[in-house]
Amino acid sequence: MSWDGVCESLCPIARALSVVGDRWTLLIMRELMMGVRRFDDIQAQIGMSSHLLSTRLKRLEEDGVIERRLYNARPKRYEYLATEKGRALDPLILMLRSWGLTWGGYAPDDAPAATLVHKQTGELVDADWRPPTEGPRFSFDDVDATLSPAWAAEREADRVRFQNARKRRATGIVAA
Repeated sequence: MSWDGVCESLCPIARALSVVGDRWTLLIMRELMMGVRRFDDIQAQIGMSSHLLSTRLKRLEEDGVIERRLYNARPKRYEYLATEKGRALDPLILMLRSWGLTWGGYAPDDAPAATLVHKQTGELVDADWRPPTEGPRFSFDDVDATLSPAWAAEREADRVRFQNARKRRATGIVAA
């Protein structure tokens, strides 16, 4: 089955994968969930080419997973936000986080990249945590998140590296 025809499959897994079945899409959604909204900021954190990011964002917008909002008229600049359909991916991202905490090769004493605490219950959202069965579907709006110092430093280094590379390209300086 070619990927072009997946969304026409009767299989709901195949249909879901036709929208979110690559790492870039879920990393984009992670950034939106973390409050990162602008193209350059998303690109700096996930490290994909501007062409590929633009393509993925357009596809997610066409699929109704995200929406684009103008935040600057001249030059035109947009921010990206998850729609209701996009926020419905939060439980999936939570489960991927849980799987990664368990099977990601971390040492037992390694701190998680982000500590999450469920606002309503005060519970630590670790690899074994499950959302309450009563009430609305889980959303990352339901948690307070604190980045570990190590991940905050990694993200800042990615941002600085991205900005420096952009400056070098703008001035015509090519790294050896």
